[in-house]
Amino acid sequence: MYIDSHAHLYLDQFDEDINEVIQRAVQSEVGKIMMPNIDSSTTEAMNDLASSYPKICYPMIGLHPCSVKENYKDELRHVEEQLGKRKYYGIGETGIDLYWDTTFKEQQIESFVQQISWSIQYKLPIVIHSRDSLDLTIELIEKHHHENLKGVFHCFNGTVSQAKRIQGVGFMMGMGGVITFKKAQLEEVISSISMDHMMLETDAPFLAPTPNRGKRNESSFIPLVAAKIAEVKNISLEEVQSITTANAKRLFSV
Repeated sequence: MYIDSHAHLYLDQFDEDINEVIQRAVQSEVGKIMMPNIDSSTTEAMNDLASSYPKICYPMIGLHPCSVKENYKDELRHVEEQLGKRKYYGIGETGIDLYWDTTFKEQQIESFVQQISWSIQYKLPIVIHSRDSLDLTIELIEKHHHENLKGVFHCFNGTVSQAKRIQGVGFMMGMGGVITFKKAQLEEVISSISMDHMMLETDAPFLAPTPNRGKRNESSFIPLVAAKIAEVKNISLEEVQSITTANAKRLFSV
């Protein structure tokens, strides 16, 4: 069985055919799908989907850095309230995004640090978005190092030295469709990362792997990501499946 460690299947891109999407995932041996939240506007849809597929879809709660605006404190209160309401399997998606807009950079940092503290308090893994901010997010994780702090740098596409720092704090790296893009040239980086620090992800509906690039991504595409890792690492597909699934089970306690 594979685990998709990061997918947003509750978004409206899946409204018309979510049952078929889940069915295709299962047929592709993707047995569990971890779902990070975005903000208060997506919590209900995510929880509804998790309730409809309790053995397949697992919800997380957090505030995405791109949703950190003037009302970010209200959004953080929503996350805190949700943590007392039901079982979640992680804190996220959180982190810092300096690609789209830097207007709320300081508020993004504050939001991320708050969610790091909840990760420690609730002993839940944290799911980190680090677009154009990888060094900064790694520094903040290093600064707040704690025995209860664990998690994953989602959509990892950094350097060999950044990967080493992430491994040094015991965090995972999420491998998704980007590693299959020719221009990404991530083979050297993938070669340098221990299999014990890798998980598979889609980020569905975004970042579909080659040969589906540009299309809606979905969890059934996970084997394409696994195949790229198997090719670069020169190991069997079964080994990639086995190790990454064990990693995800251990991190998210599923």
